[in-house]
Amino acid sequence: MRIITFVLAALLLLIQYPLWLGKGGMLTVADLTDQVEKAKDHTDRLKARNAKLESEVRDLREGTGAVEERARLELGMIKQNEIFVQVLRKDEKPLESMTVPPPPPPPKPGKGGHDAGPTH
Repeated sequence: MRIITFVLAALLLLIQYPLWLGKGGMLTVADLTDQVEKAKDHTDRLKARNAKLESEVRDLREGTGAVEERARLELGMIKQNEIFVQVLRKDEKPLESMTVPPPPPPPKPGKGGHDAGPTH
């Protein structure tokens, strides 16, 4: 009777082997499921990045707003007759503007047609 029990237990173990460790076993299926989830996450991130890039390309093609925003943020450009104000933290360095500053306005004459210069 013990031999039959031993043989049946051995057969049970042999049947379980392919279920858990074989080519289509539970461990392989779990590993493949994990790989599929990672691939889906990666694909979702790539789709989001592509949508963002597509939107940016559309903005650059259709309007000047995106181009102007890029010029302002990345190049520090300002429009004519605009005042550029930059608020810095203690450890920040000021950005250097790529826009050529306008020439200073000519001096205005004072009241009565006299020069506004220093008097002696």
